[in-house]
Amino acid sequence: MNPPLFFDPRDYGAAADGRTKDTAAVQAALDAAAAAGGTVRLAGGRFCCGTLYLQSGAALEIAAGAVLLASPDIADYPANTHHNRYRNEPELDRCFLYAQDAARITLRGPGAIDGSAAAFPNAGDPGRSRPMLLRFLRCEDIRLEGLGLYNAAAWTVACLDSRRIWATGLDIENHDNYNGDGLDFDGCEQVFVQGCRIIGTDDNLCLQSSGRPMRDVHITGCHFSSVCAGIRIGLKSIGEIRSVVISDCTMREVWREGIKIECTEGGAISDILVRNVTMHNVRRPIFAILNNRYRPDDLGSSVELNHMPPIGRLERLQFKGITAVDDETMTAVHRRFGNDVMGEPRFGGCRLDAHPDHPIRDVLIEDLWYTAVGGADPASLPPDSAYPPVPDRLREPDVPGSENYWPDWSRTTHLDARNVRGLTLRGLRLRLLHPDPRQALRTEGCTPPETTDPVF
Repeated sequence: MNPPLFFDPRDYGAAADGRTKDTAAVQAALDAAAAAGGTVRLAGGRFCCGTLYLQSGAALEIAAGAVLLASPDIADYPANTHHNRYRNEPELDRCFLYAQDAARITLRGPGAIDGSAAAFPNAGDPGRSRPMLLRFLRCEDIRLEGLGLYNAAAWTVACLDSRRIWATGLDIENHDNYNGDGLDFDGCEQVFVQGCRIIGTDDNLCLQSSGRPMRDVHITGCHFSSVCAGIRIGLKSIGEIRSVVISDCTMREVWREGIKIECTEGGAISDILVRNVTMHNVRRPIFAILNNRYRPDDLGSSVELNHMPPIGRLERLQFKGITAVDDETMTAVHRRFGNDVMGEPRFGGCRLDAHPDHPIRDVLIEDLWYTAVGGADPASLPPDSAYPPVPDRLREPDVPGSENYWPDWSRTTHLDARNVRGLTLRGLRLRLLHPDPRQALRTEGCTPPETTDPVF
């Protein structure tokens, strides 16, 4: 067996001093490694670079103490790295590390990639661009192993229309900018996320579909903390999202939703299993909504969506062994960057919601142990009659309705389930820290399963 081939960017002129632009040298090493099936090793320095292009068969290894540092100058990031699929966020189109139509790509630690978030947007940049850290388009066999991924100027990792992805032992932390997502997957298959710690200013992990199926996903042994959601399935849901297992994870200080499922763009989300998840100070531990919405300024994808979609399907959701505990931290109003309210006591509790003619189908919540903060100010709570329904926007495009972030108050302290066909609640233990005038549990327009016996 031939010994592995290693390539040092210093041999191509890299200074590794954290100031000199080493883009050309590191890219030359990556190109040589791809041609030979070798590994680029960064060691003993800080390699400051603009956009780097990853190719099939190459590995990038960052040794302990070494840093691949994003250039603070937006001019070092060309506009040829595909685009962000949310139409109202073109400022996220640029990218630090990019791969397209490639296979067998490995990035491994134990060193770090630093996105220089505080430098973006650059003063005087009319586009106010903030480059994502990593983006993969139509790639296969991606391995991200043991890296520190820090200070992303926008999303950390975006995998689009790719398959066979392993993300293991990653340490992700973002604090400086909006859109501080951790791992985002859109239209991907056979995804394995294990042993990762993700701290961020937006959704920690997202599963979405812009048309291609998002399926066969395994998320296990991870920790999440977020100003927004821990794990988000949807909002982008034009195609199919299915066969997802989330197990043996912890969440702490998540100011909006722990597990958030949004089937909103006419697609189908199904076969989701969440088990053995412990949440501490998570404002809404479980959230699922089935609706339809289209606004040209906030939706977009690789499949054109230029009209209001019909309501899709949301079915076969299982939540087993969920422990959610609030403490006095949750009596506060939590904000993002000072003025963006993310949660407060009247906003808490689990929520399942749908239109009566398009219900969520087959939901099991078993062994939910939930100590909620309660203590909502009665004067701040509108009457239950003011709680808006979920409209079918093909019929009622302009009426106010229950949405993904609105209303900003809850009818219950623990669980509000509306229009779920085949709802099974088993082994619930519900507690309050502070008295609250609302009901703990409410089911409206819900039906139990026809039988508790196996159905074949």
